[in-house]
Amino acid sequence: MLRRKFCVILCVLPLALAGPLSHEQEDATVAGKGKEWWQTASFYQIYPRSFKDSDTDGIGDLQGITEKMHHLKDIGITATWLSPIFKSPMKDFGYDISDFKTIQEEYGTMEDFENMIKKAKELGIKIILDFVPNHTSDEHEWFQKSINKEPGYENVYVWHPGKKGLNPYRNDPPNNWLSVFRGSAWEWNEKRKEYYLHQFAKGQPDLNYRNPKVKEMMADVLKFWLQKGVYGFRIDAVPHVFECVGMPDEPRNNDVKDPEDWSFLQHTCTVDQPETIEMVYEWREIMDKFTQESEDKVPRIMMTEAYSSLDTLKKYYVSPDGKRQGAQIPFNFLLITELNGNSKAKDFQNVVEKWMKIVPEGKSANWVLGNHDQHRVATRYGVQKADVMNMILLSLPGAGVNYNGEEIAMTNVDISWEDTKDPAGCNAGKENYAKSSRDPERTPFQWSAEKNAGFSRGDKTWLPVAKNYTEVNVVKQEGIPRSTLNVYKQMQKLRKRAAFTDGGYEVKALSDDILAVVRTIGEKNSEAYLTLVNLGNAEGSVNVGSLKHLADSLKYEILTANSPHNAGDETKTDIKMMPYEGVVLSCRVP
Repeated sequence: MLRRKFCVILCVLPLALAGPLSHEQEDATVAGKGKEWWQTASFYQIYPRSFKDSDTDGIGDLQGITEKMHHLKDIGITATWLSPIFKSPMKDFGYDISDFKTIQEEYGTMEDFENMIKKAKELGIKIILDFVPNHTSDEHEWFQKSINKEPGYENVYVWHPGKKGLNPYRNDPPNNWLSVFRGSAWEWNEKRKEYYLHQFAKGQPDLNYRNPKVKEMMADVLKFWLQKGVYGFRIDAVPHVFECVGMPDEPRNNDVKDPEDWSFLQHTCTVDQPETIEMVYEWREIMDKFTQESEDKVPRIMMTEAYSSLDTLKKYYVSPDGKRQGAQIPFNFLLITELNGNSKAKDFQNVVEKWMKIVPEGKSANWVLGNHDQHRVATRYGVQKADVMNMILLSLPGAGVNYNGEEIAMTNVDISWEDTKDPAGCNAGKENYAKSSRDPERTPFQWSAEKNAGFSRGDKTWLPVAKNYTEVNVVKQEGIPRSTLNVYKQMQKLRKRAAFTDGGYEVKALSDDILAVVRTIGEKNSEAYLTLVNLGNAEGSVNVGSLKHLADSLKYEILTANSPHNAGDETKTDIKMMPYEGVVLSCRVP
């Protein structure tokens, strides 16, 4: 839930003097044959509620996703992961699941899901689902049985009788633990006469992973959806899965004064417990076993969400002794948490180097630019930097992760208190909701200049549509050669070349504002690409001659709208950059 920003400049070098590649040459340079599908993939998060409404109720649904699946193909997406689509009372918009094996009615039916899977396979796109292991809805059958202490369900959740206090009628909460959504993480259940733990909303009771039955039930959920045809899971809020034994109070964080704020405490007992990492390894074993037994043998993957230390995240990849495998993609949020609109090119270089240092040998990097919990890229860094941010993401080695709408530079929408739906905002109250609400980045996707941005034919949408939708939408940008959308598409095509799938990289700040990313195989006469981006609001000049593998003459391949150059123009190593300009240059390695 951290929000930050940053700026950079990128330039890529393909084939400068050789002219455009022939189809034969192009086929020869599109590689990645020695890598698994996910290692250099472009992932795209869909927030189903806001992607496309097919039935005019103002809420996005599975048929809408199926209808627009071709858009993902058009923009070069390898796989898309969907925020929760399961049955839910929607207190946290799907992250409070009341039935893990049933589709939420407003999103459609299991038949709709199966049709979506079929369409995705036809287009060569893999579907990744959200797996929410930490908690269920308080309306889940398991929780109701646990309240009643039905045999086998007594300890499926984290229950505690509390401790004696001044109240003669009810014990006090067991400890001082806080909810991510503010206030105590403990809620009294009058029927059971005990407290249950909820690290998120009150309607999201925490499962008890120290009970083997819980592990079995959740493993069964994974297997169910794998058999339905998904190619993996993005695993939500992983650090919270286990709590420490004994449940002691957590120490104060003296930098935070609000006692209701989650950050008021240092979370020594409720996040990043050693058993959590072990659980990730167990889930990986389930995925690998399914892959081995599947007909296609295509790896099913895990993408884990953890805003944890780099030392912890390194363990998510593989156990320290190298014997147990973890997530293929432990999300790298450094582009979100450590950079902002004021960051310099050197800051970006440092962040890239920091992550690459923790990637174990044989594993792949990943870069996350945005998601449904973060302000939109064009809002965090400024609309003028939206293109260069996408260029940076798509130039770096490994997998890239975009949030729906970033490909057209959608921005946050001002949501009134009356229209606020997100529990994080609602719980903060009218005076403070805007600081906590995630609704501004979850508004309907902007497809066209038609009613409701082409998202819905209904009279009202679940969240308001952005006012700028007539100018910022897919249809309009498709017709503009250097639009954000078309620059994004060009970068995606470039990513399929050997220099990007199989090559090395160099990331270097050439000035305060200008960043360079070089991608190349490194062999003589092979392709080299240079991405240059200017993160600043002033013109700048750099010499790229110090970068490895570049020839003395380069050719412009991809350019943002504010570049004075044209594709095919040639340049020497002294290059002038306009404010917020981004370009990709190419050459043959000398």
